[in-house]
Amino acid sequence: MALIYIVEDDDSIREIEEFALMNAGHKVLGFPCAKDFYKKLDEVIPDLCLVDVMLPDESGNEIVKKLRANFMTKKLPIIMVTAKTSELDLVKGIEDGADDYIKKPFSVMELISRVKALIRRTEVQEIKELTLDGITINNEKHEVRVDGQIVELTFKEYELLSLFIINKGIVLSRDTIMDKVWGTDYEGESRTIDMHVKTLRHKLADYGTRIKTVRNVGYIIE
Repeated sequence: MALIYIVEDDDSIREIEEFALMNAGHKVLGFPCAKDFYKKLDEVIPDLCLVDVMLPDESGNEIVKKLRANFMTKKLPIIMVTAKTSELDLVKGIEDGADDYIKKPFSVMELISRVKALIRRTEVQEIKELTLDGITINNEKHEVRVDGQIVELTFKEYELLSLFIINKGIVLSRDTIMDKVWGTDYEGESRTIDMHVKTLRHKLADYGTRIKTVRNVGYIIE
């Protein structure tokens, strides 16, 4: 269970977010403005924040900048919620320091999935380094090396490899992989896993053979 703060001035949207996340097992506190949010932040730092872009007293972008400039909240996971849909607006949110963004209108399932994925990603990144023989994952640099050579992986390939190594020797079902890497069960999309495993095996060269297929179940890294 995570403690989540929501900064949203629209009461109806904030209530929907609160209800959805509480039903997902989280503790949630909502704030209609930046002032109330900062006051509570001085008392308790949450595990994650949802920040609306358009607020009455301060923009969400300014809030994110302040959080990133503060030593205590520098690594606080942040998802921006915005009605702005231009690529420039979305890129600006990420450049200001947000980890992810959700565009309004959004579904409850999308909200829960994005929050779940960011929390899980943050938990993985707290492990500074993962190793399996000649494979090294440096989460501080977001870098993968195979026998000392940097290997370029996509974001999902990186997460998939991290999941395998964290659970080395353990068979992971397709449902578990979809839930942990894609943040949802994505029913009927097991082909997505197969394609990512195929490209990951290729990029890992000889080490790719360590990822074994367990028929009718999933995968394991040995």
